[in-house]
Amino acid sequence: MQIYPDLKGKVVLVTGGANGIGAAMVRAFCEQSARVYFCDVDVKAGRLLEGASGSGSHFSKVDLRRERQVCRWIRDIGARGRKIHVLVNNAAADPRIPLHKTTVAQWDDLFARNLRACFLTSREATKWMSHGASIINLSSITFYNSPAKMAAYVATKGGVLGFTRSLARELGPRRIRVNALSPGWIMTERQLRQYVTPAIRRLIKSSQSIPDLIQPEEIARVALFLASDSSAAITGQEILVDRGWEHS
Repeated sequence: MQIYPDLKGKVVLVTGGANGIGAAMVRAFCEQSARVYFCDVDVKAGRLLEGASGSGSHFSKVDLRRERQVCRWIRDIGARGRKIHVLVNNAAADPRIPLHKTTVAQWDDLFARNLRACFLTSREATKWMSHGASIINLSSITFYNSPAKMAAYVATKGGVLGFTRSLARELGPRRIRVNALSPGWIMTERQLRQYVTPAIRRLIKSSQSIPDLIQPEEIARVALFLASDSSAAITGQEILVDRGWEHS
C-alpha cells in the first residue's frame, strides 16, 4: 500500500466502520498512522476491529439516525484534539424492496441512514475542520445502472452526489475539499453471503471493463488518496471505482 506521510497523526472519522468497506477504511488509515475514530451499530464487530487495529483506532456505538448521538460523538472527538482532518461518510444500507412493497417508514429510514446522516456528520465535523481537511462521501454506481427493486437506495445515492457537489462549493473558501467515491459491486462478506451468486459473478465480470472482482481494500486505497494532500486540487468530484462498469 502506498504511504501518505501527511496522513500520519491526522484525525479521521469513518462511519459504518465495523464491517465491509468501512472496516477496510479503518485498517487502511491505521496503517498510515492516522488517529481513526469509527462508529457503527454492530458493537461486536466494532470492538473486534478496534482491538485488532491497535491504539490507532477508537470505536463508538452510534446510531446515525439519532441526531444527538451523532452530535455527541463528533463533539467529543473534536474536543480531544481541537481538530478533525478527514470525514469518511461510508455507512449505508442497501435493501432490495419492490416499489409496491416499500412503505413510507422504510423510505424515510433509508434516507435517514444513507443521506441525512451525511448531512449531520458533515455539519458537525466541519465545526472542527480547517485548511486542508477532506470529506469523502460514498455514493454508488447504482446511480448509473439503476437496478430494479432499489429505487429508494438509488435515490439516496443520487442525493449524496448532489450534496457533495454543493457542499464542495460552500466549503471551498475554507479550503475544505468534498468529494464522492462511487464503488462498483464490492466483494464484502455480506455481499458474498447474501447476493453474489454464480450468475451475479458472471454479470459483474461481463459488465466491468476489467473483469476482476473488486475487493474492499481497493476502495480504501482510493479514500486514502482523496484524504491526502496528493488530491489537494480535487473537490466537488466523483470517482467511480468500478473497474470500468460505468465509464461512458
